[in-house]
Amino acid sequence: MTATLSPADGTRPSGPLPRTDSPVPAASSDTPDSSASRRRRLLFGDQPRWVRPSAALLLIGTAVLYLWNLAATGYGNTFYAAAIQAGTKDWTALLFGSLDAGNAITVDKPPAALWIPALAGRIFGFSPLSMLVPQALMGVAAVGLLYLTLKRVSGPAAGLVAGGALALTPVAALMFRFNNPDAMLTLCLVLAAYLTTRAIEKAGWGWLAAAGAVIGLAFLSKMLQGFLIVPGLGLAYLWAAPVSLRRRLLHLLGAAAGILVVAGSYVALFQLTPASARPYMAGSTTNSFLELTFGYNGLGRITGSGEGRPGGSAGFGGATDLGGAAGAAGAAGGAGAGGFGGNASFGGAAGIARMFGTSFGGEVSWLLPAALILLLAGLWFTRREARTSATRAALLLWGGWLVVTAGIFSFMSGIVHPYYAVALAPAVAALVGLGGVQLWRGRSFWPARLVLAVTVLATSIWSAVLLGRDPSWLPWLRVAVVILGVLAAAALMLQLDRLRAIPAALRKAATAGVVILTLLAGGLGTAAWTFATAAQPHSGSIPTAGPTGSAMGGFGAAGRT
Repeated sequence: MTATLSPADGTRPSGPLPRTDSPVPAASSDTPDSSASRRRRLLFGDQPRWVRPSAALLLIGTAVLYLWNLAATGYGNTFYAAAIQAGTKDWTALLFGSLDAGNAITVDKPPAALWIPALAGRIFGFSPLSMLVPQALMGVAAVGLLYLTLKRVSGPAAGLVAGGALALTPVAALMFRFNNPDAMLTLCLVLAAYLTTRAIEKAGWGWLAAAGAVIGLAFLSKMLQGFLIVPGLGLAYLWAAPVSLRRRLLHLLGAAAGILVVAGSYVALFQLTPASARPYMAGSTTNSFLELTFGYNGLGRITGSGEGRPGGSAGFGGATDLGGAAGAAGAAGGAGAGGFGGNASFGGAAGIARMFGTSFGGEVSWLLPAALILLLAGLWFTRREARTSATRAALLLWGGWLVVTAGIFSFMSGIVHPYYAVALAPAVAALVGLGGVQLWRGRSFWPARLVLAVTVLATSIWSAVLLGRDPSWLPWLRVAVVILGVLAAAALMLQLDRLRAIPAALRKAATAGVVILTLLAGGLGTAAWTFATAAQPHSGSIPTAGPTGSAMGGFGAAGRT
């Protein structure tokens, strides 16, 4: 017997994994014109009464987490803070991302991520809060967009789980409370996924072109990293859009045009502006935006050659170089964990295990095993669904995002920092929300129930492993998450919420209890690490998550990221 994940439109699926969150009709006592009916529609919409309050609670909770005591971070990465301050004083510096208002040299990134905090500084005056609050609000927006995206595909429960998982990813709390370009990049990536999801529903070329334009903006935030999600988005549309193959290909060309218009227009502006009228492009040796794109910030990062090596020359007198200290540290540290040999201090040795290693593991891998298990299970359970299945399209989109991004981060040999993993967090969260909720709905089918139980147990065990990397911090928590995982897996396999021995009046409470137990088993570790991350200030060029996370010291404003 083959299980199939349920479609997004609420129709009866071909297998035993039914959709259970179809909208609840309004009470019959409410006439269409009654004030009570209008108030209900305003507060709850044409959906279960818990949906809008739960979504509001998700966004409010995320805002509190990301905004609480934000001023303690100060100016964070002073390298980017200097550029933001310059943008508040001079429009040319704002346009090109100059490090100083005199426009001598840019930062070694495109300027889009600097524009919003610099504009906020112009309006409210430059300060840590005027710089950091926009970053935090980008995080809230990313969580909200992820919720809306998963809700369209698999209902509000999947959206809430995905949004909560993103908000409670440690590296997300780190970057959305900091002033690196990664906050803007991540928001753009999630927005592009939302727009692509809308495009897939009815083969809307306009939505797809808009997604391309947003990816172009992601490029202007952090160059080629903004393109890592393109294979996943393109594959999902090419596979599932309800239109002929020829038109799907034409629509994808339209999306590519959107990327080119947004990204290409700025590249042309920079390249065509006389060198005397703009700052020097840091990270290049020829004062070229394109050289930076395909050199230090491009292939050099992947291959580790030339500009992509730790301690490599940045051009223009090494104005943004890590300096001799980095190279000396690499020579002294060799292949050891404390030096730059083998890229250990940046992201650990390249390889398939890097995302789970000591550098990246605590940042993003708490739910990564669950995401991988649920992705494989979802693709198997939906193997016989129609080509246009919204669920399978979502698996291709988020799975492609996950595999390509994690693969590049794992095997790149150039400069790579653990906080880059924030770009991976939305895909992990989306797959957990999508796959977990769908399997929960089909838990009466034993293979689905088994996969869900294994996923929860594996997540709890991996959480204990990650918590054990800081053995002095809440040692009891490691034991607690494993116990919760064992209990949750047993409850799922035994279907405690459906036992006939439980009176019908108590079955709803039993179901709620199993849900809470499962969420705690899977999410307590990452939530605790996230709260610990948000509870302390971070500074410098290479901040890290966790109860003892801080900046990699010594690089300050000269740190290359």
